[in-house]
Amino acid sequence: MLWFRNLIFYRFEPPAGLTQEHLQQALAEHPFTPCGSQEMNRSGWSQPVKEAEEMLVFSSNGFLLINLLQEERILPASVVREQLDEKVALIETEQARKVYRKEKLQLKDDVIMDLLPRSFTRRRRIEAILMPQQGWILINTSSHKQAEELLNQLRQVLGSLTVKLPQTQLSADKVMTAWLQGEGMPQGWALEDECELRDPMNEGSKISVKGQDLLCDEISAHLEAGMQVKRLALEWQQQVRFVLHEDLSLHRLRLSDEYREQLDAEMPEDILAARDTELARMGLEFARLLPEVLHAFGGEPQA
Repeated sequence: MLWFRNLIFYRFEPPAGLTQEHLQQALAEHPFTPCGSQEMNRSGWSQPVKEAEEMLVFSSNGFLLINLLQEERILPASVVREQLDEKVALIETEQARKVYRKEKLQLKDDVIMDLLPRSFTRRRRIEAILMPQQGWILINTSSHKQAEELLNQLRQVLGSLTVKLPQTQLSADKVMTAWLQGEGMPQGWALEDECELRDPMNEGSKISVKGQDLLCDEISAHLEAGMQVKRLALEWQQQVRFVLHEDLSLHRLRLSDEYREQLDAEMPEDILAARDTELARMGLEFARLLPEVLHAFGGEPQA
C-alpha cells in the first residue's frame, strides 16, 4: 500500500505549466543509472510505482508522485585502513625508507580506486508528492538532509523551485508541553503513549517515555521543573497515528487498524487501479491533515 512512513513538508510555488507530462519529460532527462566502477555514489529519477515501469511521475487526483533513487558504494574505513597499512609496510620493508603523510594520502587514494570496483552497493529511495493545487511538496523521509537532496535534484531538472518550510505563530514545543499540562487539544486530536522531554537549559538532559500515560504525575513533575516536549505521539480523527516533532516533521505515520481495514475492503482488484486509489487517498488525507497541524500551533504567520 502506498503510504509515507515519515513526512517533511514544504510550501512551494508551482512553476508555470507544471503538469504530469511536463514533469515526466524533465525527470526523463536525468534518469537513474547505477554507479560506475570508479564512482562512490550516483542518483537519478526512477519509477515511483514498480508496476508502472515507464512512468517517472505517477499521478492521481492532481497529486504527482516521484522517486529519487540513490546508489552508493559501501567501502568501510577499516578495510581501506587495513589495505593502506599493508601497502605502507611493504614499501617501508622493500625500500628501507619511511613513508610520510603526503605519500600516504596518495597511497590511500590508490587503495580506494582499487577497491571501488569490487565493493558492494546499496540503494535508497526518497519519494515525494507534489501537490500543485494545495501548494505542498511532501517528502517521505525523517532526514532534512535527504529532503534537501531531493529538492536540489528537482530544482535542477525544473530550472527553479521556490520552497520553504512552514512556520507557525506558536512554538510547537510550548504548545505540546501545554497539552501535557492539561490544556485542551484541538478537536479530533488525542494523545498516544509516547513523548520526549528535554531541558531547554541543558541540551544533554533528555527523558524518553513510551507505553505510559502521558498525563501522569511523574511527567507533570518534569514539566513543572521546566522540561519541554520535543516530540509527541498523537492520533488524528481516529484514523492516522504519528509522532510529531518540534520542527513539525511527522514520524512513524500509520493508519489505524480500523481505518486501514475499511480502505482495504474498498480497494480495486486491478493493481494499477489500486495504486491510483492509494495515491489519491494518501494525498487527500495529507491535504486534510497538514492544515490542521499548522492550525494546532496558531496557523501560519500572515504575510
